[in-house]
Amino acid sequence: MADYKYLKKIYIIKDCAVFRKTHEKNGGLSNMAAGYPVYFNGTQIRTSEALYQACRFPDYPDIQKEIINQKSPMTAKDISRKYNYLTRKDWDDKRVAIMNWCIHLKLLYNWNKFGRLLMSTGDREIVELSSKDDFWGAYERGDIAEGCNVLGMLLKCARADYAANQGRKNVTLGCPNVENFRLFGTLIQETKVDTAKNYHTGENFNLFDDFGLE
Repeated sequence: MADYKYLKKIYIIKDCAVFRKTHEKNGGLSNMAAGYPVYFNGTQIRTSEALYQACRFPDYPDIQKEIINQKSPMTAKDISRKYNYLTRKDWDDKRVAIMNWCIHLKLLYNWNKFGRLLMSTGDREIVELSSKDDFWGAYERGDIAEGCNVLGMLLKCARADYAANQGRKNVTLGCPNVENFRLFGTLIQETKVDTAKNYHTGENFNLFDDFGLE
């Protein structure tokens, strides 16, 4: 387990940009949020949650496809749980790096929509309020929330990357330091996307990310 490195923190809710459910304020920050698809080798993946769950199973492309094909991110997560015993052995050590990559890929393919949502949070802490998970989020306790809030930390990194790279050309998202990082049997490497041509007409930009700059 690598979770020891992430310490719990207390957040004053009114001073933070918080989110709970996808249909509520800031709901697009959630991995469960629809409307922020990502792509891999021409395959559309509806949510970053489905992508994240699929990354558990690099040696089982059929399981990955089953997860990705679900219309609901919650169903995708349920399918992942069904095969939990096949999860990659280093998952606990690598899941934060993989989540960070998923969030950056979400930003990459939804540069304006997701980027502007991130920027709308200003310089506040971003906190996912949860009743079940104080690792990725924080437990709500009246006017405060307490937890590791790792997802919020990664979203702040994505916000900083978006702010730092306005107007840049060419897109390269590096790959996390994860062995056997595969999707559909293909080794995941740097992701280069001509967003001007394929997704956001008239724009070119360059994404700095936590895995390096090109």
